[in-house]
Amino acid sequence: MAGRRRATRSRSGSGVRHGLPGRGGVPSALALALALAVLVGCGGDAEPDAARADVERMLDRRATAVLERDGAAYRATEAPTSPVAGQLATGAAEFANLRRLPLSSWSYDLNSFRRSGDRASAEAALRYRIRGYDESPVTAVRTLTLVRDDGAWRVAADEPAKKGTEQLWEQGRIVAVRGERSLVLGVGRSADALRGYAALADRAVPAVTEAWGEDWARRVVVVVPESLDEMAGLLGAPASGYRGIAAVTTGEAGGSAKAPADRIVVNPDAYAVLGDFGKQVVLTHETTHVATRAHTNAATPLWLSEGYADWVGYRGTGRAASDVAPELQRAVAEGRLPAALPADEDFGFADDSGRLAQAYESGWLACRLIADRWGEVRLDEFYRAVGAHGEREGAVEGALEEVLGTTVGEFTGEWREYVRAQLEGR
Repeated sequence: MAGRRRATRSRSGSGVRHGLPGRGGVPSALALALALAVLVGCGGDAEPDAARADVERMLDRRATAVLERDGAAYRATEAPTSPVAGQLATGAAEFANLRRLPLSSWSYDLNSFRRSGDRASAEAALRYRIRGYDESPVTAVRTLTLVRDDGAWRVAADEPAKKGTEQLWEQGRIVAVRGERSLVLGVGRSADALRGYAALADRAVPAVTEAWGEDWARRVVVVVPESLDEMAGLLGAPASGYRGIAAVTTGEAGGSAKAPADRIVVNPDAYAVLGDFGKQVVLTHETTHVATRAHTNAATPLWLSEGYADWVGYRGTGRAASDVAPELQRAVAEGRLPAALPADEDFGFADDSGRLAQAYESGWLACRLIADRWGEVRLDEFYRAVGAHGEREGAVEGALEEVLGTTVGEFTGEWREYVRAQLEGR
């Protein structure tokens, strides 16, 4: 089992001597006592290991209860009250929330276990999959407070670990709506409201496939929390950093085909002020991140990943550059034409909103330039070639030369002239 300790003893030619009493050896009774002390850690490991095994079996029963939606079995793994001030056992409310989540798997793996008498604390990796969407489990690290009552270990508190994040079922009753190509999970929203998200996601999936190709799952999970604060809880970051961001995509950057499906997490406050067109662009943009995730890694600059997602989002809409890039147009009109493509730090959510908007607009026009000048197929090949490099140094330079037959200096110059021409109307 994961993390279990087993006492072992090294036996080398110079490390162990066997002797008889009176000839420099250790008396046999004492030798036996010392050997037992080594094997059981002076009495400190045997009982905790047994307790750990009991806890693991209890967590297996808890996982089965979740999958089988067995409330009685789930409650049997819960402590009646919590011994820790401010911590509450998950109880019937969260289990009821979980019942609405379409699960195909749910399991716990103990990473650490610390016991003191009839109380213990543990860190566990909760792994679960949503049926029809997750090819591999999503992992959430949990901190567990455990108590032993009448010889049985039970959960007194089940919370996100220090570096973990909240889960949607901790925020309220989940409402699940299935679209043709999407699953929308919401809290504090009616099914009718969530169907609107599903309709937009269902349109986004084929739009992304038309631009990127079919080498992705071609389905998305959209999560709609009740407020900005709840969104921040799901992302494990301050709410202030996402105040003007309509949605973000979570997932393992550079994940293989076996990586968990990404989640598009909506900021309901910012999303609500968008018109129908803006809402569609946002979901198509985020769906593009889901599609390109396996080819996005440390080698991919944000101007390319965000610019490409915007390019797909606006592709075929007929919108002029001046409509899509007002901040960059303002800069050009004021004689502040950027000298270089935006750096990653220009995309910081907490930075000045004008600077952030200009970074997105610059990346979009760079990708639009490639599509116009070299063709959409080459744009896709360029994106993949950058990610194939695996590390940042030399990735863009190599892909520019290999796919587009140009250099960073030449491309930057062409991009600056393209920006000027598109935004000055020439």
